[in-house]
Amino acid sequence: MILSHKYRFIFIKTNKTAGTSVEIALSRICGPHDVITPISPEDEVLRSESGGIGPQNHRDAESRRLFYNHMSASEIRRLVGDEIWAGYFKFCVERNPWDRVVSLYYWRNKEEPRPTITDFIESGVLSALRSRGLDLYTIDGEVVVDRVLRYENLDAELDQVRRQLSIPAVLDLPRAKASFRDDRRSYREILDPEQRRLIAERFREEIQLHGYEF
Repeated sequence: MILSHKYRFIFIKTNKTAGTSVEIALSRICGPHDVITPISPEDEVLRSESGGIGPQNHRDAESRRLFYNHMSASEIRRLVGDEIWAGYFKFCVERNPWDRVVSLYYWRNKEEPRPTITDFIESGVLSALRSRGLDLYTIDGEVVVDRVLRYENLDAELDQVRRQLSIPAVLDLPRAKASFRDDRRSYREILDPEQRRLIAERFREEIQLHGYEF
């Protein structure tokens, strides 16, 4: 996650929604007092090569962790206080759940032999995916961010946020974690009807909230 006092925004990082790419892009425009949480070592290399700023201000004076990567809105609000929480622009990214599940499947199973997607779905992984999605940007079932950007239109929507926040530099997104998947077929070609149903059932709230369709 990123907390920018310079531009008065809070970015909440959801999972499998290009969150790392957004973090890297946002880190380029952060000031010395802004909070930037650590990402994986390989992604920190990409961040450095892309001109981004590395982790800073995410620990207290005793080096205890305060802010971390996939941090929930409720935790952030507790740490920053009501004035910053109410006064800063808060946003995150959401993704079509069917597409998101397929992306996680290939991320978790980079090499053959892979389990079937049905076995993957039934392993309980959808609960973990939910905990790093809707649960991060809601409190007591209510969406508490000012904007949920669509992964499917991310470049354009992120640029709208950039202009709203008066950020002068264009936020070019690097391709973090984009090379792990060889099968580039659409989720519509990959998922069978039962797999579609299982995902739709588990992510019913997200689908209704954002109007996603298979």
